[in-house]
Amino acid sequence: MQARLAKRLREVDRGERAIAAWMGVRIGARTLLIPLSHASELMPGQRPTPVPYTQPWFLGLVNCRGELAGVIDLAAYIDPETPPRHAQSFGQTRLLTFNPALEINAALVIDHMAGLKSQGDFVQAYAPRSDNPWPFLGNFYIDRDGTTWQELNLQRLSEDPRFISIGL
Repeated sequence: MQARLAKRLREVDRGERAIAAWMGVRIGARTLLIPLSHASELMPGQRPTPVPYTQPWFLGLVNCRGELAGVIDLAAYIDPETPPRHAQSFGQTRLLTFNPALEINAALVIDHMAGLKSQGDFVQAYAPRSDNPWPFLGNFYIDRDGTTWQELNLQRLSEDPRFISIGL
């Protein structure tokens, strides 16, 4: 293991290996880039315990290593017309918890993991329109396959007044 680590460090020193900055995920139909510094843990999907009188995008609570975390369906948060998730679909998902430094016990439902991404994986980048209604959705990036990704800033999401107001 030490030999592999030493080899990777030499590759980074020589600029042969790009350092990952994001985790690539799909949530609903969106392909998103989540900064690694904003994420904490990736867990197998589990059915949350529902909480009455909450927004439809707040799916309930799960136990994450002894801590309760609110489970958020970001697709439904962004687009209220998104069909609700069914209980059986949670076995096909993952939960991504927010970094404790963000001071919010929350987890996003992740439909698909696309791996770690670095700046070198993309051929073009551009800013969102100035009238972007979601300040937590940042720059767009296009990869070599032509897939468009958008950066999701979990810190800005956790500060969004609507996000922290889960009650009806």
